[in-house]
Amino acid sequence: MKGVVLAGGKGSRLRPFTYSGAKQLVPIANVPVLHFPVNQLVACGITDIALVVGETEPQIRAAMGDGSRFGARFSYIRQEAPLGIAHGLGICRQHASGEPVVLYLGDNVLLGGISDFVRDFAASRSAASVILKEVHDPRAFGVGALEDGRLTRIVEKPAEPETNLAVIGVYAFRADIFDIIDGLTPSARGELEIADAINGLIGAGLAVDAAVTADYWIDTGKMEDMLEANGAVLGTFATQLSPGSTIRDCTMSGIVTVADGAVIDGCEILGPVAIGPGARLTGSRIGPNVAIGEGCTVSNSSISNAIIMESTSVRDCPGIVDSMIGRFASVNCAPSNSRLVLGDHSRFEVGA
Repeated sequence: MKGVVLAGGKGSRLRPFTYSGAKQLVPIANVPVLHFPVNQLVACGITDIALVVGETEPQIRAAMGDGSRFGARFSYIRQEAPLGIAHGLGICRQHASGEPVVLYLGDNVLLGGISDFVRDFAASRSAASVILKEVHDPRAFGVGALEDGRLTRIVEKPAEPETNLAVIGVYAFRADIFDIIDGLTPSARGELEIADAINGLIGAGLAVDAAVTADYWIDTGKMEDMLEANGAVLGTFATQLSPGSTIRDCTMSGIVTVADGAVIDGCEILGPVAIGPGARLTGSRIGPNVAIGEGCTVSNSSISNAIIMESTSVRDCPGIVDSMIGRFASVNCAPSNSRLVLGDHSRFEVGA
């Protein structure tokens, strides 16, 4: 079985972070989002993985390498334009080489993994399988209709949904899918839609299974999504204080992970919190739901519900909340209850 991870989207809803970087490399709990689908595929024994990339291909290649550190082997397949999920899968026909394929959208986070889903599909004779999730407002999603555990159709963003089962970003297909994709025509938005491809399988009389998951899932398309996912992932960690870290005169509660080389002095840490390698925190109150990236410095500040990316400095800020701050940024003297959205290499400073 082969893997395909779509990692070519521009991430316009995540600007300013995606002006200077790939959206799939924005971190959640100090882990780039793209690591989640890759690690879950490898956990299922799927190690031959195609990463479908776009304009940010050089960044994705530099960050992910050849796959060896994940226990995988990566192929990079260029999608020259954002022509849809089905198009991204379709250009991987040669990679699949007739084997079943698990397709995972590279900006999705599904806690709990996909091992049961992959195992059940491998044991079946179905042409495809999709993961569905109950959502509060299905009108923003492709919505699946079921009959006896089989998918009967997908309706894209229906005004009056017949179920609340959204199609999320994990699919499994056998080779039939590529012939279906070859026969698709672009939708009104100029894309080859994965919903049309799946409906094409059903229309051809082929079985499409569906698995309804109760696990946490989110499409990390917006900053609010990223912060929600950050808190959820942090909550799955176990407290781990690296022996290579230095912690002095601190109080800690909840789940706290501290990486090698970090120095924390005179701080109150309210988990869940993750502190990256080489970070230096002094006289600050951190948490809950905070990820401090590698090489960051935080002094005399309070931060809650936030993602602070690598090599960023925060100084004399009495209350940063609900914020995302990019890499190599500097924040000085932000007032209480500051909600900041700052891209890489930004500077925010309030004078005395």
